[in-house]
Amino acid sequence: MARTRYFSLTLILLIIDRLTKWWAFSTMDRGVPNNLIGNFIRLTRVHNEGGAFGIFPGGGIVFLVVSGVVSLILFLILLTMQIDSRLIRTGMAFVLAGALGNLVDRIQWGYVLDFFEIRGFPIFNVADACITVGAVLIVLAILFGGERNRSERKADRV
Repeated sequence: MARTRYFSLTLILLIIDRLTKWWAFSTMDRGVPNNLIGNFIRLTRVHNEGGAFGIFPGGGIVFLVVSGVVSLILFLILLTMQIDSRLIRTGMAFVLAGALGNLVDRIQWGYVLDFFEIRGFPIFNVADACITVGAVLIVLAILFGGERNRSERKADRV
């Protein structure tokens, strides 16, 4: 039953990503900035044919395969493994949604559609934000979540 909650979260985030990309694709001209808050926050539609932050342009097929493999692995982990940490499961649901959102872009268009622009950061989309938030949640869980009673583990005894 708990797995359904995380797959539902993944689906909701994926739908939000798809809807925002559909809106950006339908209403924005490529490369034309639209100011939201001065030049600090803008909407600018770009087509990212590379990896994160536009690195390795033209490596679309590599990123298509990587996105597919990561998505499959995360799906299988969420489906089959017993993970006690809600924070880790939530983080994995976010990362899965982001990986799937960008995977769909690469399959549909051959590139990832990005459109949020905050000065000082690369242009990104909802899927990218999901991957970032998910990764942060996982790291926080690993660094600060720990196990409730570490004294019972043999490896921790002196």
